[in-house]
Amino acid sequence: MIGVSSDIGSTNLEIILLKRTFVLPWSQFLFAEGGNDEIRLAFSTHDVVVAGSRLDLLLQDLSAQRLSRLQESARPERFSSITGPQITSISVQRVE
Repeated sequence: MIGVSSDIGSTNLEIILLKRTFVLPWSQFLFAEGGNDEIRLAFSTHDVVVAGSRLDLLLQDLSAQRLSRLQESARPERFSSITGPQITSISVQRVE
């Protein structure tokens, strides 16, 4: 899986963008929704939108808070042949 790391028992989700990193506590996680090409994670302080392919496979891990890292792919990684979920972009916005 490109850009995804599992760690059972992790208390935070690290979101690594190309120029910035966010660490959001699972205690502030509200819900996740989406499908194959886009998922949305809602935290009490931030909204996270992840684009890519086969992302629906992540929803069960998100609901169980089993992920420790989501990472935006660098350009060369976007064209590799991967069988699991692949992240191409991540947007993180602070909730006002």
